[in-house]
Amino acid sequence: MDFHTLLYDIAEEIDSDDLASLKFLCLDLIPLKKQNHIKDALVLFQTLEEKGLLEEDNLFFLKELLFRINRIDLLNDPLNTKGPEMERELQVPNKAQISPYRILLFNLSEGVGTPELKSIKFILSSKIPKCKLEDDMTLMELFIEMEKRGILGEDNLDALKTVCDQIDKNLLKKIKEYEINKEGSMERFPVENQDVEETMSQLQAVYDSAGEKENVYKMSSRPRGYCLIINNFDFQKARLERPEHQFLKDRTGTNEDAEALKNIFEELHFDIQPFQDLTAVEIRLVLKTFKDKNHESKDCFVCCLLSHGNRGTIYGTDGKEVPIWDLTSYFSGSNCPSLAGKPKVFFIQACQGKATQYGITLETDSEQQREPLEVDTSFQSGCIPNEADFLLGMATVENHISYRHPIEGTWYIQSLCKNLKEGCLRGNDILTILTEVNSEVSQKIDPKNKGKQMPQPKFTLRKKLVFPIS
Repeated sequence: MDFHTLLYDIAEEIDSDDLASLKFLCLDLIPLKKQNHIKDALVLFQTLEEKGLLEEDNLFFLKELLFRINRIDLLNDPLNTKGPEMERELQVPNKAQISPYRILLFNLSEGVGTPELKSIKFILSSKIPKCKLEDDMTLMELFIEMEKRGILGEDNLDALKTVCDQIDKNLLKKIKEYEINKEGSMERFPVENQDVEETMSQLQAVYDSAGEKENVYKMSSRPRGYCLIINNFDFQKARLERPEHQFLKDRTGTNEDAEALKNIFEELHFDIQPFQDLTAVEIRLVLKTFKDKNHESKDCFVCCLLSHGNRGTIYGTDGKEVPIWDLTSYFSGSNCPSLAGKPKVFFIQACQGKATQYGITLETDSEQQREPLEVDTSFQSGCIPNEADFLLGMATVENHISYRHPIEGTWYIQSLCKNLKEGCLRGNDILTILTEVNSEVSQKIDPKNKGKQMPQPKFTLRKKLVFPIS
């Protein structure tokens, strides 16, 4: 069946209640303001297509949505997928795309009758104006209102628990089960052969025998941790939707940076998680997803953000800004307990976007290159939590530009990857390596305006951070 014919047939079976449920489950991916124009399922499907969540050769998100609202009939026909099959697929780590938090709220709304809903509205009337608590307001709509007013969120369930405790203990039980699962889900990577096991033992023995176990972060797990690479290249959406964002050009050369990061962190035994062209909401969602994972079997977490930015923020491809503080603070000890005491490393290459592209000659000792450079800018203040075990590597000091070559990539990321490989082979710690990066990048010069660049790390590390390659 033709792809759009398939979507049309499914849309014909979606009534207004189902549509409301689907829109609610998509709230983390399609913001409320963007949902206002969605009056039928076809428009919703079109919006999902535009965001890359629904494609002819990838119907998984659509199947997940239908499974969550219990439209098993549409899973069976025309999507030819059985309910138990879908349930098994959703158990695969990182497979589900709807957040457990959103699913919890949806399931709570399904279990509340009219009398209970009236009671919930009455209790919340002290927090929400009565004019907002309309008689026909559904519980999903009430949840949205609570989120808008900051009294409900993924990490803010206290008000909801208080209400459920008074109205229905079964609802409170569901919330507590969600919290237990959130904190207690375990992801284990079994040792598959004796060589790997011996290597891990040898690495730990090195730390112990050197008498530095308390001075060097443990780095013997396989994989050592997740390495997220969020690579924003295409800003056409921002330019089309927001005329004031015409300065957000496509970030030519960034794919070279993403590939270099992938190669070096694979060598350093990290589980690479690449993401391309994310909106502001999607950036938040990705970071929240990894915040909610259990990192007990990991030694470290790395996140590389390549995008346009402004002071203290990074741009999504839709032109909306996300504060760097928000993203790093997801991984604080209180928000991500399984990473407490472990290094959290962020490398930020962010382009201001408004800077002029310059046609210049880049000179080396052996050759000349004639390619236009683009300028990136970055930011420093208040970007990491005021607690231990964070490292934030910035492309440049506050309020100054950094450079991105449209073919070779950025000065900072390319130097970072080169020095990581060389320094880790020598057994250098990360701050020694970043000092080399500072030295190397600071010696480069923009011949057009004699511009220079100085990267700057900010950190609250308590121990030496070493990534052995072996």
